[in-house]
Amino acid sequence: MRRNRLYETSRLAYGAGMTSRPAHIAMFSIAAHGHVNPSLEVIRELVARGHRVTYAIPPLLADKVAGAGAEPRLWHSTLPGPDADPEAWGSTLLDNVEPFLDDAIQSLPQLAQAYEGDEPDLVLHDIASYAARVLGRRWDVPVISLSPCMVAWEGYEQEVGEPMWEEPLKTERGQAYYARFHAWLEENGITDHPDPFVGRPDRSLVLIPKALQPNADRVDETACTFVGACQGDRSAEGDWTRPEGVERVVLVSLGSAFTKQPAFYRECVRAFGELPGWHTVLQIGRHIDPAELGDVPDNVEVRAWVPQLAILQQADLFVTHAGAGGSQEGLAAATPMIAVPQAADQFGNADMLQGLGVARKLLTEEATAEALRTAALALVDDPEVAGRLKEVRAGMAEEGGTRRAADLIEAELAAPRG
Repeated sequence: MRRNRLYETSRLAYGAGMTSRPAHIAMFSIAAHGHVNPSLEVIRELVARGHRVTYAIPPLLADKVAGAGAEPRLWHSTLPGPDADPEAWGSTLLDNVEPFLDDAIQSLPQLAQAYEGDEPDLVLHDIASYAARVLGRRWDVPVISLSPCMVAWEGYEQEVGEPMWEEPLKTERGQAYYARFHAWLEENGITDHPDPFVGRPDRSLVLIPKALQPNADRVDETACTFVGACQGDRSAEGDWTRPEGVERVVLVSLGSAFTKQPAFYRECVRAFGELPGWHTVLQIGRHIDPAELGDVPDNVEVRAWVPQLAILQQADLFVTHAGAGGSQEGLAAATPMIAVPQAADQFGNADMLQGLGVARKLLTEEATAEALRTAALALVDDPEVAGRLKEVRAGMAEEGGTRRAADLIEAELAAPRG
């Protein structure tokens, strides 16, 4: 009932352009570029509207959130940092999920102390910030999830969650994980099962285009609102100029986390470095020595880090790991993509991009120089791909982006409590 009331209030507020009194809004996230970047333009917009926004973040990304106008509230995280070796995350489901629970348990006292005497009027949180949800309930204020990736649909648990957890739950380690999660929630007065606590927030703004959401027709839109990409000025990340005279530009990037792939990068050099008139920008991250690539031709530009959006706006092709952020940036720039997923939701994103008719999916072991080159030449010369990209970009523009997200947050502030 509350969910429907909040949805209707938000819908009416967005349609009427309703504003709210200045408030203290607290955002909580982890130190990962893919989790922080999607929220920054929303934060910038809320600050511009006169709200005081604090942002609970580990020190590594404090300058980034401060640049959006928020007041950083620093806390110590035990998660691998944004520059950590990808192998630090382990290889199994439990390897991946246990660190987030550990971090939530140890961060909760830090965050409670950081906000003591300065409790917010509303909590925004990234999907990985479990402690923020606990604090929101403790403070009895509205809590809104900002999801940088897909959300659960009706039937998700039966189709994805239960099969994924079937084997881990047979192990002592898997059972201990859930027991610990239950105990932590109960200690904080929360009787929810961990699964809906994590995956079914009462209110969520989804910061991806609806076109990237699997089974979008089965998402409960009384709880989840797709506002699409919230992109803004990225000039602080640097600029890039397309070299004069080149016929095609391809950007190759596996994001910030899964970059330790020297063999794949060598295949990319072979695939595109031998194409006349092509210029390649190859982002290899901080865990690869450029010497591992061997001989690199002059038309291949090797970087540890790049201003991705600036390049995409001038590129003809994007070879991506299909993370949620990169996928939507490729769509917003109307750039055809070769999706080479590495982990987590990237496989689903790659399927969605291919299903939209704007990308080709290649698994890492399939991404030979020949396969990459064949896919690239087919994509950049296909007028149907260009047409589909224009259609998707037009649909994204209608979702409202940053301004709509801020309107809906203000609507939650204005909604009567009770």
